[in-house]
Amino acid sequence: RTYYTYFAREFDAIYAHFGQSTFAKPYLKNVDNINGIEGTGSTAYYRAKDKRSPHNAYASFAGIQRAIGQLHYSQEYDPEYEGHFLFARTGKEAELKGADAREAWKVRPGYKYNDPWFEYHEDDGLYYRYQYGDVHKGDEGPIAVKNIIIQYCSAGYYATTDYRNINVHEDSWGYFITGGKAEDITWKKDGEFGVTHYYDATGEEIVLNPGKTWICIATTNDMGMAKIEGKN
Repeated sequence: RTYYTYFAREFDAIYAHFGQSTFAKPYLKNVDNINGIEGTGSTAYYRAKDKRSPHNAYASFAGIQRAIGQLHYSQEYDPEYEGHFLFARTGKEAELKGADAREAWKVRPGYKYNDPWFEYHEDDGLYYRYQYGDVHKGDEGPIAVKNIIIQYCSAGYYATTDYRNINVHEDSWGYFITGGKAEDITWKKDGEFGVTHYYDATGEEIVLNPGKTWICIATTNDMGMAKIEGKN
């Protein structure tokens, strides 16, 4: 998707992908990328027999590393990259105390497809993710994060196709959730390829708590389904 290339460029990342839409392909020139169906694709990816094609393509860390070497991509950050976020100092929790701060023990971003939500666990201060009616698990067990950012974007479709065109450049708003509370935020992207910054109601850049952060990119049409619930 076109907007994936902007996210990859924003984080100065190497974008590994298998296939591309016709609309997104021209944007690949803007980012170091490893294409699964062209060039070094057979180096980074392989086909397994557990599923039918085209849903049986996998990548391995070793294969991606070999492809990076063949493409001569750097794995060091560009000197101009200054990072994305502000973090609270170790041992000093960032608390949401603004006038619009409210309890956030159960959070639904508003997606319809897999009906995801997050639940806050006070014992460890983490938000656990659920989808399809059950716990969302990764290789290390249930997925849990310290911070959640919900970023609402205007969106449409390319021509008469089903390909989403999400506008990740036009300033909009969302939510920042951490420590059992939520607040309204606005967001702004620095130019076409720059960093996205998030601001609280006073115009100050938000401060994240050290730990994992889950950023939900949702459309403005999803806002009606979003819900933030308190403890009781």
